[in-house]
Amino acid sequence: MPDVEEYLKSNGIEFVRHEHPAIFTMADEEKYCPHIPGVAGKNLVIKGKKTGRIFLVILATAKRADLKKFAKIAGESKISFAGPEILREKLDLEPGSVSPFGLINDKNHEIFVYIDKELYETDLLNFHPNINTASLEITKEMFRKFLELLQNKIEIIEL
Repeated sequence: MPDVEEYLKSNGIEFVRHEHPAIFTMADEEKYCPHIPGVAGKNLVIKGKKTGRIFLVILATAKRADLKKFAKIAGESKISFAGPEILREKLDLEPGSVSPFGLINDKNHEIFVYIDKELYETDLLNFHPNINTASLEITKEMFRKFLELLQNKIEIIEL
């Protein structure tokens, strides 16, 4: 698994690292990360039940994910959250540490990425660097530069 921070640095992407206790829930984030500036991203890995397609849906942690609306946008009749085995197989990640940076492990570029427009337009973001004991603070411009490096299909949507 490539090191996220080395990958970002080698591609000219600037960030600030923040250490914190392991975060598994929104309550953990509120407790341990109020000092981290910007908007934290919530990352949902979803599977189309009939097609088997895998999606990474990225939105602000404070926003509720409208999964019925997402299913329509993605052209799926039924969806479910992907299990830990899919996270390991496709992104080499454990539950609780999923982030857009995990896409550097998607060697076949088969995960479809959907980013909520509200988050996409936010000036300062933070995501886990594929572990849940740190967060990387990154500007909108640097995040977009990271996305441009990926070969995954990426869509900006309104959830």
